[in-house]
Amino acid sequence: MLTPARPSRLAAGALPALFVPIWATGFISARAVVPHADPFAFTAVRFTAVALILAGIAAASRVRWPADRAGWRDPVIAGFLMQGVYLSSTFWAVSHGLPAGIAALVGSLQPLLTALLAQPLLGERVSGRRALGILMGFAGAGLVLAPKLGATDPSGIPPRALAVSFLAVLALTFGTLWQKRTGGRGDLLAGATLQFVGGMACAIPLALAFGSPAIDPVPTLWLGLAWAVLINSVAGILLLLALIRRGAVAGVAALFFLVPPVAAILGYLLFGEVLTPVQGAGMALAALGVAVASRG
Repeated sequence: MLTPARPSRLAAGALPALFVPIWATGFISARAVVPHADPFAFTAVRFTAVALILAGIAAASRVRWPADRAGWRDPVIAGFLMQGVYLSSTFWAVSHGLPAGIAALVGSLQPLLTALLAQPLLGERVSGRRALGILMGFAGAGLVLAPKLGATDPSGIPPRALAVSFLAVLALTFGTLWQKRTGGRGDLLAGATLQFVGGMACAIPLALAFGSPAIDPVPTLWLGLAWAVLINSVAGILLLLALIRRGAVAGVAALFFLVPPVAAILGYLLFGEVLTPVQGAGMALAALGVAVASRG
């Protein structure tokens, strides 16, 4: 007979596994909506909606907001980089032909860039194991990107879109380092809400300066927006907070290595995006490199 604790343990084990498809479908939702809306306008609406929903949840939960200026400033800056610059640039790259699986792969290189920059910026030592993981990760990424870079077929990788995707990951990396240096204070839900306010501070000016208000109001757009707001962002943030409180962050970190192949499979099933066998092997090598570099 099941004990009362067992269902709780089963639920706890299922939570990390939910995080992979939630994160992977973020790249798929970008691929689905970009034909129907400007990427900057879409991300501006998304961040605004998420910030309002999280603020409502935070108010209902009576969270403790930061008591000093730095407590408000630091998560906003992190969100400006990690949400605003990263996601706005990623959506732009996908809208200009970058396959969803490739966008996910480039995003997965963020731990490697963080490991590279942690030593000069935070004084953290890069061990031999971590250096090996960095080399493996970038070698794998090279195998994925090189065969299709600049190709004109539907599975080709546009150089300009790829360059913007790498700039997005640099912003994500610097935002992560900023959060690592300044974070750890205050309520997690309040910090998440302020991060999306930072995302708004980036996305809204981009939409006003470079975006277009024209949209194609098809069901795919509204479904993609609802998914991006309620599932990718709100549910993802609340799930992450639940995992942090359960002490299961290591499980999330390990499963993150599955995000690029899951996104690639979904991209193939939904949009016909195809990877060659060499690219598939490179994606596996990159995931292994990230795993080695991130261990511990």
